[in-house]
Amino acid sequence: MQKFYMTHLIFPTPNIKQTRDFYVNSLGFNAVEYLGSDEPHVCLYKDDIEIVLTDSKGRKVVPNHELYGYGYDAYVVVYDPEELQNDFDKLGLKIVRRFSVTDYNNKELLLEDIDGRWIAFGVKLDTGDWTNFNNKNKDNVPR
Repeated sequence: MQKFYMTHLIFPTPNIKQTRDFYVNSLGFNAVEYLGSDEPHVCLYKDDIEIVLTDSKGRKVVPNHELYGYGYDAYVVVYDPEELQNDFDKLGLKIVRRFSVTDYNNKELLLEDIDGRWIAFGVKLDTGDWTNFNNKNKDNVPR
C-alpha cells in the first residue's frame, strides 16, 4: 500500500481574514491567499503543517467538544509541549488544558483557537512496536 506521509487540516471559518490573522500573528504561520478562486480559501504553513481555511458562509464553527461533549479538532505532534506552553502563555493565548501527561500516555497541552476549536499539541510517550507509526524525537531517534 502507498505510504501516507502528510495530512492537511481543513478549517471552515465565518471570517477567513480574522482566523488567518490569529494563526499568522499568534502561532507564526505563513499565509497564501486564494480568495479570488472559485472556492475561496487561505493556506497556512508552518514547518510541516498546512491548514486550509475555507469560508463557512457565515455559519458558526461548532467544535467537536461542543458537538460530542469531548474531543479535539486537530492534533499537532510536537516534541516539547511544555516549552510550547510557555510560548503560548507569553502570547496570552487561551490554554484549555495546561501541559500534562494524559491517561492515554500522551504528553500534551490544549489550545483554543479564535473560532473555538480545540487544538492539542503533544506527543505519544510509548508507541511500543507499532509498525505503521513513525514517532521520532527531534534528533530523529525512534522512541
